[in-house]
Amino acid sequence: MKDRLSQRWADVQLALALLTRLPLPGQSLPDQISGLAALTAAAALALGLPATVAAALALAVQALATGAMHEDGLADTADGLWGGWTRERRLEIMKDSRTGSYGVAALVLVGLLRWSALAAALEGGVALLVAAAVLSRVPMVGLMALLPNARGAGLAQSLGRPDGRQAALAAAVGAGVALLLAGPAALVLAAAGGAAALALGLVARAKIGGQTGDILGASQQLSEAAVLVAAAALV
Repeated sequence: MKDRLSQRWADVQLALALLTRLPLPGQSLPDQISGLAALTAAAALALGLPATVAAALALAVQALATGAMHEDGLADTADGLWGGWTRERRLEIMKDSRTGSYGVAALVLVGLLRWSALAAALEGGVALLVAAAVLSRVPMVGLMALLPNARGAGLAQSLGRPDGRQAALAAAVGAGVALLLAGPAALVLAAAGGAAALALGLVARAKIGGQTGDILGASQQLSEAAVLVAAAALV
């Protein structure tokens, strides 16, 4: 039992090291990242700043805390999936550190969508921001479980592939946290985020045969945008 707990804690530490850039002892919990963003938004609103400014500051804190990892995945995914004509060329483009026109367009459009939807959702409280951050990371586990690694190498491949039980556990934990924060509306938010990730997964499977680390990062960005849009509609 002790060995199993130690292994689970090692897995948690590895996940935290990959998902954050905060120089904290033992790394930072994912909800601490969203908590920092929520505190930033709450402070901005308390100072009388408009919701649009509070939303921009919150998103900036999220990007800084994660090293813009997911934004980078979104840009690489857009460039690769739509910039190449063959599977091999798409994977090659996704590995290129340079950002092309599709990547820039994706960053701008998805960024604007997240910002405007978050500004509207903040009328319902900063808890929705935390719920969106949590729910948008659940599909990353789901895509890893459902799709093979398209490259057969790289960071995502080295982490292994979760099974259905692990994916279900991640979904249950994410849904539970969201229910505490957003109440029954969390079910709608989860459905919106899941649909966005599923759509991306289907496109990725058709174009490159599975998922990569960039696909996972893009799924977080698209899921969060979808969750925030749903939250804005419900406020």
